[in-house]
Amino acid sequence: MLVALCLLATALFVALGIWQVERRAWKLDLIARVEARLAAPPVPAPGRADWPRITRDADEYRRVTATGRFLPDRAVRTTALTEKGAGSWLLVPLVTPAGDTILVNRGFVPPDWRAVPPDRGAPAGDGEGTVTVAGLLRLPEPGGGFLRSNDPAHDRWYSRDVAAIAAAKGLGDVAPYFIDADASGNRPGEPVGGLTVVTFRNHHLIYALTWFGLALMAGYAVFRLLRER
Repeated sequence: MLVALCLLATALFVALGIWQVERRAWKLDLIARVEARLAAPPVPAPGRADWPRITRDADEYRRVTATGRFLPDRAVRTTALTEKGAGSWLLVPLVTPAGDTILVNRGFVPPDWRAVPPDRGAPAGDGEGTVTVAGLLRLPEPGGGFLRSNDPAHDRWYSRDVAAIAAAKGLGDVAPYFIDADASGNRPGEPVGGLTVVTFRNHHLIYALTWFGLALMAGYAVFRLLRER
């Protein structure tokens, strides 16, 4: 019975080790693809026709630009913890000439930040309200933050949940992504863009070695049990 359990454990640990090796290969490929996107020139943000085909693996962290008019009265703030301290991300809907609505994370604002007038801080545009923003395409963060759920009824947001924000602000159909603005539009006293952290944990090799080590130990236990018999 004990030999059978050790054999089962050996097979399980080997399988887990192989799975971690496969995960490591996937993670390295993902990192390479994201680094290529970050180094590539920006492209126009995907329009409505392309929305159904957007995926995390293929599109997240792609450099994009979007032109349109902000709707500052529909802005929301979501909890943020950055290198500049605790505060909020300022998310503002942008309506493009084609009629598409895209949420734009204008950047970080401290707790006491106030926009006066309401559209203060909009990037420089054509003088008639049309602006162009540049940044990274990001996928939504549904639900909320750690141990805290979004509360649309009280306008409390802990994550950048595009669908929930759109519903709460009556925006109708919106792009299934948001844009993290880069630092190109930063101005003193205004939201600070360009704080996107692009890092990926890649401990899969350590995990794989751990599982294979346990498999070796279980296999050695089988050897000792059979030898004693």
